[in-house]
Amino acid sequence: MKNIILTVFFFSISIIAFGALSVEGTYQGKNLYVQNPMDDEGFGYCATKVTVNGDIMPGGTSTGAFEIDFSLLNIGIGEPVFIVIEHNDGCKPKILNPEVLLPRSTFSIISINVSPNGKLIWETTAEEGRLPFIIEQYRWNKWVTIGEVQGNGSGKDSTYEFDVTPHSGENTVRVIQEDHSGKKRPSKEVKFKSATPVVSKTPTKVRKEINFIADEELVSTRYEIFDAYGNIVKKGIGKSVNCTNLIRGVYYINFDNVNEKFIKN
Repeated sequence: MKNIILTVFFFSISIIAFGALSVEGTYQGKNLYVQNPMDDEGFGYCATKVTVNGDIMPGGTSTGAFEIDFSLLNIGIGEPVFIVIEHNDGCKPKILNPEVLLPRSTFSIISINVSPNGKLIWETTAEEGRLPFIIEQYRWNKWVTIGEVQGNGSGKDSTYEFDVTPHSGENTVRVIQEDHSGKKRPSKEVKFKSATPVVSKTPTKVRKEINFIADEELVSTRYEIFDAYGNIVKKGIGKSVNCTNLIRGVYYINFDNVNEKFIKN
C-alpha cells in the first residue's frame, strides 16, 4: 500500500514540475526563433520538447537558443501551425518573433470588374494569409466600407464576388486588405454607371422622420446623419429614418451620393 501511495505522489510531482508554452498561426515562409534559458536548477536548458501540429521537432532543445524550422516538417506556406514548447517548471522559453505567424496581405489582383447592377467580381493570386477583403465604395467625398468577404489565403488563384448597392450616377469601388502591420493594401479602383434614379429627401424641416424618394416612390438608400459638431448620430440603409429622438437643431445628412443640411424641429 505504501508503494502505491508513493507512486501516486511522485507522479503528481512530475505533472507539477513541467509546463507548456503554445502559439498558433499561419506559416508565412519564416521560421520561429526561441530564447531558451537554463532551468532554475542550472542542470540543463528550460525547454524539453517542441511539437508542431503534433509532430516532434527534430534537432532537440539543448541549446541557449534554437530555431523552429517548418521546412523540416514539410509544412507549406499558408498552412496553419500549432506549436507547443514543453519546459521545466520555474523557467520559461521566449519566442522572439511570434509576428512571423500572423497573416500578411500578399494578394495580387488578376482581374476586377463590376457590372452596371453592382455585381463586383475579382480574381486574386498569391494570397499567403487568410485575411478578409474589405469592399469600399467612394461616396460623400470619402471611402465607405460596404461589406466584407473572407479571403482563402491558400496561395492558389481565387475568385470572389459581392453585390454592391449602387447610388445614382457613377460609382467607384475597390477592395482592400489590412494585416497586422496596419497598412491598407487596395486594389485598383473600378467604376460603373448605374441605372439607379436620383434620390431626394423630404421634408426639408424634419419633425418625425425623413423619407427618401425617387420617381415619386419611396426607395431604399444608404445614409449617415451627423450633428452640428460632426458626431454621427444615425446610419444605415432604408427608405426612411426615424428622427423623433433627435434634439432640435442643425444636422447634416449623407444619402445616395449627395450631402445636405436639414433642421430638426
